[in-house]
Amino acid sequence: MAAPALTYESLRRSIASGDYRPVYVLHGKEGYYIDELVKLFEQILPEEDREYGLTNMYAPQVADAQAIIDVCRQLPMMTDRQVVIVREAQSVKAEFIDKLARYVVSPTPSTILVVASRGEKIKGKELLKALAKCGGVEFESKEVYASQVPQLIGQYIKSKGMTTDPKAVEMLAEFVGTSLSRLFNEIDKLAEILGQGAMVTPEAVERNIGISKDYNNFELVDAVAVKDVARMMRIAAYFEANQKQNPYVVTAATLFGFFADLLQAYYTSDKSDGGLQKSLGLNPKNIFALRRIRAGMNSYNGFQVIEILDAIRRYDAMSKGSGSRMDPYKMLGDLLFHIATASGRLPV
Repeated sequence: MAAPALTYESLRRSIASGDYRPVYVLHGKEGYYIDELVKLFEQILPEEDREYGLTNMYAPQVADAQAIIDVCRQLPMMTDRQVVIVREAQSVKAEFIDKLARYVVSPTPSTILVVASRGEKIKGKELLKALAKCGGVEFESKEVYASQVPQLIGQYIKSKGMTTDPKAVEMLAEFVGTSLSRLFNEIDKLAEILGQGAMVTPEAVERNIGISKDYNNFELVDAVAVKDVARMMRIAAYFEANQKQNPYVVTAATLFGFFADLLQAYYTSDKSDGGLQKSLGLNPKNIFALRRIRAGMNSYNGFQVIEILDAIRRYDAMSKGSGSRMDPYKMLGDLLFHIATASGRLPV
């Protein structure tokens, strides 16, 4: 049986408990976890020992990888171990990184070497091969997908001693996107303002982060799902008046995502709540998402959904200057009217 994949939490606990390895490679798309782990490595040594025992090196500023090896081979001064952190490893070529392999196969016991490639996988294949042989640790911080964000929000809010409701989670997910650094920073702000034991409500998010609880993309999709045209147009007008907080491209992507899910729902054989949640990757605790799909299936048939998806593609292309110079927010009203009146006939 294959060993379970190394997670951020398991690695964090290992470092915090003092279970150190001689070499660590931290790399991958999601920079937040890499940043947090680097902070932990910086704190391994007592503050009074960091002047002599902690070395931060920026790979693009190092002339040759041998300079990193030379620092790692030095015996620590006035402390039992030293920590060497090589940052920005994503900015140098594979040849540079692979030169570190000759150190990694026989690392200095009193040195902890950390190589961090933030935002992309590390280029050095030889380094990774050597790492596996020396008992080192490779941690890949994989890209976070939009479907994972609500669960991560709930977990992080819980870790701060607070509770929340699904609508507040949706508001945060829409406003922040998949940037965990920004997302967790906003939740930290809420934790500081609200305090432990508080509930993160839509009103608290609106008041403290500046997201309207009544005029946002999820409220727009709610209105679209039930064909509430008046409400759709009110939200479109709000977006036009507050364009900076409501970029058209995000609205178009949200509408397209809803109707793409709706189309998949029609082709799902098991249309029970559990079947739709599994097919669409919906969080069972998020009752709002399933409610939208059910409402949409009552409002639009499959042919209308296909027509609408085609319309959203065309309106999105026009908003970017393809065949039109109209203001995207003026076109949003036209798009919403098209959605509400779709007949299910595709252009020939």
